[in-house]
Amino acid sequence: MRMFRQLLVAPLILMLALSSSVYAQERHAVDPSVLSQTVAGKVSSQDASRQAIHDVLSRQEVREAAAKAGFDLEPLNASVDTLSGAALEQVAMGAQQVNQSLVGGASTVTISTTTIIIGLLVLILIIVAVG
Repeated sequence: MRMFRQLLVAPLILMLALSSSVYAQERHAVDPSVLSQTVAGKVSSQDASRQAIHDVLSRQEVREAAAKAGFDLEPLNASVDTLSGAALEQVAMGAQQVNQSLVGGASTVTISTTTIIIGLLVLILIIVAVG
């Protein structure tokens, strides 16, 4: 029995010592620099989306439209930094629409732009309340 144990244990130890999991730390499925660039790109994209929302909320036209609709922009502006994922992208798309509508120094806000602004504000409120 003792001889059987020695014959069994020695190959098991050898197999464990030479197993691929021992060398797993040497190989990466994805190059660390590519992974770092991807993460940095995602973070910068989210920062750009948040900045677009902040830009819209700081525009005078938006502040006036929000005041007429009875919205307080300070809590909304503060909550923008908590948005992430699909919610952030959805609100950022609305903000970009508002920015495009107001590009070129337009001093008047049309009904459609006002509707977009109010929709954006309501969307931010809903996302913050649910999240």
